[in-house]
Amino acid sequence: MANQHTKSSLIGLTLAAIGIVYGDIGTSPLYTMKEVFSAEHGLPLTEANIFGVVSLILWGLFIIVAVKYVTLILRADNRGEGGIMALTALALESVGKSSRWQFLLLILGLFGAALFYGDGVITPAISVLSAIEGLEVATPAFNPYVVPITLVVLIGLYSVQSKGTAGIGKWFGPIMLIWFFTLAAMGLYNIIRSPVILGALNPWHAVHFLMEYRWLAFLALGAVVLAFTGAEALYADMGHFGSKPIRVAWFMIVFPALGLNYLGQGALLLTNPAAVSNPFYQQLGAWSVYPLVVLSAIATVIASQATISGTFSMTKQAISLGLLPRMNIVHTSSNEIGQIYIPAVNWLQLAVVIAAVVGFSSSSNLASAYGIAVTGTMLVTSLLTFFVIRYGWKLNPLLCFAATGFFLTIDFAFFSANVLKIIHGGWFPLVLGITMFTVMVTWKRGRELVFENLKKHAIPLEDFLSSLFISLPIRVAGTAIFLRGEADGVPHALLHNLSHNKIIHDRVVFLTLHNKEIPWVPMADRIKITDLSHQCYQIDVNYGFKDEPDIPKVLEQCATQGLKFEPMETSYFISRQTIISRPGSGMAFWREMLFVAMSRNASDAADYYQIPPNRVIEVGSQVEI
Repeated sequence: MANQHTKSSLIGLTLAAIGIVYGDIGTSPLYTMKEVFSAEHGLPLTEANIFGVVSLILWGLFIIVAVKYVTLILRADNRGEGGIMALTALALESVGKSSRWQFLLLILGLFGAALFYGDGVITPAISVLSAIEGLEVATPAFNPYVVPITLVVLIGLYSVQSKGTAGIGKWFGPIMLIWFFTLAAMGLYNIIRSPVILGALNPWHAVHFLMEYRWLAFLALGAVVLAFTGAEALYADMGHFGSKPIRVAWFMIVFPALGLNYLGQGALLLTNPAAVSNPFYQQLGAWSVYPLVVLSAIATVIASQATISGTFSMTKQAISLGLLPRMNIVHTSSNEIGQIYIPAVNWLQLAVVIAAVVGFSSSSNLASAYGIAVTGTMLVTSLLTFFVIRYGWKLNPLLCFAATGFFLTIDFAFFSANVLKIIHGGWFPLVLGITMFTVMVTWKRGRELVFENLKKHAIPLEDFLSSLFISLPIRVAGTAIFLRGEADGVPHALLHNLSHNKIIHDRVVFLTLHNKEIPWVPMADRIKITDLSHQCYQIDVNYGFKDEPDIPKVLEQCATQGLKFEPMETSYFISRQTIISRPGSGMAFWREMLFVAMSRNASDAADYYQIPPNRVIEVGSQVEI
C-alpha cells in the first residue's frame, strides 16, 4: 500500500509539474521555427538548413535542458529549493562569508534575478500574442484585431490574480497534457508524410550548419534559443514539486512531445516551404487553425500564469532577503502557503506587459527582446553553479572547470547572438533588468546605512534594563511586545513610552526577526527565548526566505518553551522610521531619493508580519542616511 501511495503521489506531482513547470517551454513551438527562418535573419529556406536548424533545436533541448538543467542543476538544491535566489544564497554559503567572491556572487545573483523580472514581463506578452496571431493564418481580416484581443486576454488574466489559482490550478496539468499530446500528434502526422526529416536526429547536421553558414548560423542562434525559454522554471519550481516529478515529466512527456513537434514542423517545411510564414498553425491544414488558436490561447494563459506566480514568489523571497521593501502580500489559499498575490507587483507588471504588446505589436518583434533575458539568466546560473560544485560540493577542480566551461561556451554563444539584437528590442529586458537591479542594490545599501546609523546611536539593552530597574517604574497589566532590529539597542518605542507615559508593562518582550539565507528554518530552530529578568524577555525568531512571517503564530509556539501569551492582553509597539537624506554622505543623491521614496511607500510592518491591527501602537522616529 505504501508503495502504491508513493506511485500515486508521483503521478499527481508529475501531472502538476507538467501544468506549472513546462508551460513556458511547452509553448515555444508556437514561434521558434517561424523566427529562425524570418527574413530578418536572412537564412535561406533550403533542405540542408531545415535539417541543420531542427538538429540544433533537438540537441539544444538535450544538452541545455535535459543534461544541464534536468540532470545537473536540479541537484544544486538549497534545502530542497531552487531558483536564482536560492542558488545565489547557496553559492554565498559555499564560498563562506569571508571569501573575496562574496560581493561578486551577490551582484551576479541580483542581476540574474533582475533579468528574471524582464523574462516575467515578456513571457505573457509573446506567448499570448503568438497564440492569437494564429487568427491571421485563418484569414488576414483578423490582422487589426490581434493586439486588442491579446490585451483583453492579458487584462483578464491579471484581473483574476487576486482570486488565486487554487480552484482552477487543478486543471492546468490535464490541459497541458492535452497540449503536449497535440504537439506530439501533429509532429507525428508530418513526420509520417516526410520521414526523411528523422535524419535531423544526427548531430552532424547541426555541426555542418554552423560550419557552413557561420555568420548567418550565429545570427540564427538568437532565434533557436527561443526553443529553450522556460528552462529556468525547471529549477525555480523544484521546491514545489521536487526534482523527481520534474525529471519524469520531462523525459516521459515534454521532451518527446517537443522533439516530435519540431521534427514535424521541419518535415512540413520540406514538403511545403510556403508554410514558413507560420509553420505551427499550418501543420494540419486550414480546418485546424481555429481549434489550435483556442487550445494555444489556453496553454499560453497557463504558461503566463506560472510566470506571474513565479514573479510573486521571487518578490517575496527578495523582500525576505532585504533586497526589496515590504509589500502587501495577500494569501489566496488557506491550505497552500505558496498561493500568494502581491497587488503592487501584479498591476505594475500588467502595465509593462501592455506596453510591450502595444510597443512591439507582434511576436516576431518581441522575440528579439526575449532571447537576451533568457540567455543572460542561463549565463548567471552556470557561473553560480560553478561555485556551488567547486566550493560547496568540493568536486575535482578539473571536472568543475571542464563542465562549467562546456556549458558557459554554449550559453555565451547564445547570449552573444542575442546581444546583436539589442537595438532591435533586446534593450527592453535589459532596461527592465537594470531598473530592477538598481532598485534592489539601492534598497540593500540603504538598509545597510540605516543599520549603521541605528548601531551608532543604539543604547545597549542590557545596560539600560539594569539601570531602569534600580528605581522601579510604574508597571501596568498586560504584555508589551517591542519589535527590535538586530542593531536597534533599546527600541525607540520603549523610550517614547517611558518618556511620555512614565509606565512599563508587567511583561516586556523584545522581538527580533532574523532573515536567514536559506529557504526554510526548521521549527526546532525557529525560536530562541532569553530571560532578561524582571519579566523582560528577548525572543529571537529565525525565518528562511521561503518561510511565512507570522508573529501571532510565533507567540503561540512560545508556549512550548513556557512563555504563554493572551492575544487580548498583548500590545505591539512598532517604530515607524522616517528616512531623511543627508547630502554628501552614503549614496548618490538620486539613489538616496529613490530609497526614501521606497521606504515611505513600504507596507506596514504590522501588515507584513500579520499582527492584528487593533493591537498595534506605532511610534515615529527619524533616521538620517
